[in-house]
Amino acid sequence: MENDAGQLTVAHQETIEEALPGRSMRVAAALRLKGGDEFVKPGSIIEVKFVKGESLSLTASRLLALMILTAGGDAWEDRPHRMRKADIRRGHKGNERITEMLQELHRTLFAVDDRSWRGKKATTLFSLISRSKEETEEDGGQAGWIEWEFTADARKLIQASETYAVLNRQAVLGFRSNYALRLYELGALRLHRRQATWKGDMAALRAALGIPPDVYTDFAQLRRKVLEKAKAEIDQLAHFRVDWREIRQGRTVAEIEFRFEPKGAPEVIETIGELDRHSTGRKQRRDGTIETVTVGQDALAAPAKPADKPTGETQTFPSGSIRFGYDDLFSIGRSYGGGWDVDLIASGFRDHMGERLTKLRGAKLAAAWKGFCESWVTRRGRA
Repeated sequence: MENDAGQLTVAHQETIEEALPGRSMRVAAALRLKGGDEFVKPGSIIEVKFVKGESLSLTASRLLALMILTAGGDAWEDRPHRMRKADIRRGHKGNERITEMLQELHRTLFAVDDRSWRGKKATTLFSLISRSKEETEEDGGQAGWIEWEFTADARKLIQASETYAVLNRQAVLGFRSNYALRLYELGALRLHRRQATWKGDMAALRAALGIPPDVYTDFAQLRRKVLEKAKAEIDQLAHFRVDWREIRQGRTVAEIEFRFEPKGAPEVIETIGELDRHSTGRKQRRDGTIETVTVGQDALAAPAKPADKPTGETQTFPSGSIRFGYDDLFSIGRSYGGGWDVDLIASGFRDHMGERLTKLRGAKLAAAWKGFCESWVTRRGRA
């Protein structure tokens, strides 16, 4: 409604704002149109807490990530979303037990801090999906589809989220530790916020990673079974590295502080190469032990990618200004360069890469440039 001056009333403005998605969903829609392996997961969903004693298995966490990827910028809308079961199988390599994963998503409870109807502090418990439907009748050899709807509480969180993490589909499906996947999501979110650290006590750590209270009660065991394994996987598959600092009270570890650091351009290129390789032999490559998989076996295990290439696949990094005629590269510099002059960062990028820069094209060039911009801001701060 409008008042006599033709202006929208406050109530009407609030109604319009409530009907619009936050920044995370707008970016999710843009990334889905762009295509590729990157997708958005809202910060509100990443930071949601597991109810004490509950957490998602690795396969259920992956399925949830694929659901969010598939829903894209429409995840906040009150409507069903659909995905081919073959797309899930591609991530999990057969024997999916999709029914079990859906049931796990239904029964797992999450918690968020909230306010009661009296304005008092309260905790809201909810599930992420309200209903799902799985086709059980195969059609011409096809595995069928699944359909699901997010709950009203989940949609509310997704819609309102202004923060988000940009995740890589291949990385998400490549993790073998659920704790590594959770820490990867948390690190990607923190880096996007320009907050390179996360700090919490043991209860907060368990809540963030979904570690049950009766598992790894000795910190030395938790360090070995959770933290060291998660770091090894993240350092290999993510666009950043992770380290942690143990804060003690006497001999007891009271708090832990994670630090996330963007990889430099050469490391980003290595990560992209690792994600493109078959997962067989990945642990051996990570540990530096002898790899038993031959090139021929790897080639058979990893089907060739489609022939169509993304726009800019043949583009090299320019020797002059990137302000004109290089919109994709300039946009990355503006988004991840912390307010610094993009051409100044570009000059540093050329010096850092040297002759290696002439060999970069397409997605590898964009990823290396993005990683360098992030590391530039980490080293120098925002302009």
